[in-house]
Amino acid sequence: METYKGTVLLVEDNIDLNQANARALELRGYEVYTAMTIEKARGHLSFINPDIILLDVMLPDGNGFDFCKEIRGATQAHILFLTAKATHEDMMQGMSIGGDAYITKPFHPEEMLVKVDAAMRRHGTDTVQMIKKGNLTLDVMAIQAFDNDESLGLTPTEFSLLLLLVKNEGHHVNSDFIYETIWNSPFISDKNALQTAISKLRRKIEPTGYTISVLRGQGYLFENIAEKY
Repeated sequence: METYKGTVLLVEDNIDLNQANARALELRGYEVYTAMTIEKARGHLSFINPDIILLDVMLPDGNGFDFCKEIRGATQAHILFLTAKATHEDMMQGMSIGGDAYITKPFHPEEMLVKVDAAMRRHGTDTVQMIKKGNLTLDVMAIQAFDNDESLGLTPTEFSLLLLLVKNEGHHVNSDFIYETIWNSPFISDKNALQTAISKLRRKIEPTGYTISVLRGQGYLFENIAEKY
């Protein structure tokens, strides 16, 4: 597991999703408390002070919106709603009662991790939400990258990979670290998944003036095309 990043309370009544998402968060470096009901979540909050609360909207013993209103005045945690209902009205309701963001079901675990990481940075001292590199812009909260104002159409995994490389600009990032950070699993022998992802990502970002270079034995490097030649 990575170095401790913070504490997350995960309130999700689907046992498979609860366990899978908790495991992904733990591998990312978070201490995770899980609950499948509001009653259990309320019990956790009587003795922990989480940094992030991932809160399902539809729970067996109540509504996540109502629970958010109940606890908002007692916690400074960032509250991210987990919901299949993501209409404009739902979002406005969630924001008006103290929610901070939505994660729309079904979602890839990496999308959840990126949004939790971003919320954790806002909870702490790092308030960076937008990263600009020339024509390339990364919107961390929206999990999107743009060439000027045009979306590059990155998948959540591609965005996470790009964000990792941009944050390490000027340094090669090796395959082991990428696999452990992005896929939450050790790099064993399957090089194709990473190579394919890098190839697709490179094609998408090169119109912005940046590329991803490969140096055998050292890893992958995010760099400006003009400075490369």
